[in-house]
Amino acid sequence: MQYYLAIDIGASSGRHILGHVDKGKLILEEIFRFDNLQLHKNGHDCWDIDNLWNGIIGGLKACNTAGKIPVTVGIDTWGVDFVLLDENDQVIGDAVAYRDSRTEGMVDIVNAIIPAKELYAHTGIQYQSYNTIYQLTALKREHPEQLNRAKWLLMMPEYFNFRLTGKKCNEYTNASTTNLLNAEAKTWDTEIITRLGLPTEIFHELAVPGTRLGNLLPEIQKEVGFDTTVILPATHDTGSAFLAICARDDNAVYLSSGTWSLLGVENMFPITSEVSYTQNFTNEGGAWYRYRYLKNIMGLWMIQSIRRELNGVAYVQGKQARTAQSKQWSFPDLIAEAQKCEDFTSVVDVNKDCFLSPESMIDAVKEECTRTGQPVPETVGQIMQCVYTSLSQCYKNAIEGLQKLTGKQYTSMNIVGGGCQDNYLNLRTARATGLPVYAGPVEGTAIGNLLVQMIAGGDLEDLQSARDAIRDSFSIRLIEP
Repeated sequence: MQYYLAIDIGASSGRHILGHVDKGKLILEEIFRFDNLQLHKNGHDCWDIDNLWNGIIGGLKACNTAGKIPVTVGIDTWGVDFVLLDENDQVIGDAVAYRDSRTEGMVDIVNAIIPAKELYAHTGIQYQSYNTIYQLTALKREHPEQLNRAKWLLMMPEYFNFRLTGKKCNEYTNASTTNLLNAEAKTWDTEIITRLGLPTEIFHELAVPGTRLGNLLPEIQKEVGFDTTVILPATHDTGSAFLAICARDDNAVYLSSGTWSLLGVENMFPITSEVSYTQNFTNEGGAWYRYRYLKNIMGLWMIQSIRRELNGVAYVQGKQARTAQSKQWSFPDLIAEAQKCEDFTSVVDVNKDCFLSPESMIDAVKEECTRTGQPVPETVGQIMQCVYTSLSQCYKNAIEGLQKLTGKQYTSMNIVGGGCQDNYLNLRTARATGLPVYAGPVEGTAIGNLLVQMIAGGDLEDLQSARDAIRDSFSIRLIEP
């Protein structure tokens, strides 16, 4: 029996998921979990990369303790964020998080150099104020000396791969989230990079999912108690999650549901037309050069933020602090309150920047309702109903946009990730879109990570057989409209 290990790091936590194949079925085991909290350093919200590194090592040690040594290990994380290394492979500056405000005003600066429509024709990536292209523009203005010293730009999973193996390597799927990759050529767009005055030498040749980076460094082997091979999955978590979707036919919409909702389809070619630009759809690179043509939607971040706020949870210098509250709200509690207020009809655009990182998500929802002249939610139930209605309406609008752009009529929706457990959101989505919803598997990202490893390891033949194995291995619920 061969074990494979997916290290899946999201915006709030990381998990080590061991997987193996038994009689054609995929068997998963969560072996370790750790928190991912942000720090406020040097005026910016940053990732605590030392804490993340400790979590990665802790999970590897847990595999050794369990006596289940993986033959390969793959790391996936969110996209757009990066670490810079100097000529001595030392980290330059901080790993600033995408929700930090440093990119305010950077879109206008980039657009003055490269008009947005032209940029989209090159990269096929939707406008998002926190994209890597805007982060680097902000860094160039604030700390040009850091870019001048840099020799490598490593996206977050690439940095941790480097610490495990000593090998520096840029990976295609995560690179596609930077807005600096040419969609057609599938490599760095040196014209865009040069016109922005960014150093071309920090962007290196791209490897693809399935590439074996190498073994653990000797000091890492000694610390965790074993050796293994580090392999590249689709290191962008959405790229991994989409691999785990086993649609019934070619007329299905995919949704990776978590902190973000990533809704779209798989294409074998990018769509970079003016109409696609206007609709703000993105063409992210996937494993085997399968493009994820999708829209980024704010997702469960809003619900998670409201729950933390109601429970008096805040983050101070990267540490969780809690104030005394008379009630601690669970997600089922919030759903129950929302169900009592289905007659509350106010809707907000969940993709507005005001919901990206507000001090109070509740106040942000109320203020947006006030601004748009709608009834303002006052109770917990009304606030939650507003969010649920808004999310499902956004899904509906995105699907309608997809149908116009692709010329296809979609007949079902497939949801993977932690958000597929929210049965109320699934029901509201089915009602809003008029489509049957297939919910599951929950561990979509980790499964997609493992599939690439298992195919490389010979336990699965190809992507189609892997998706067939998913269908046979996990419960997938049907929610009718």
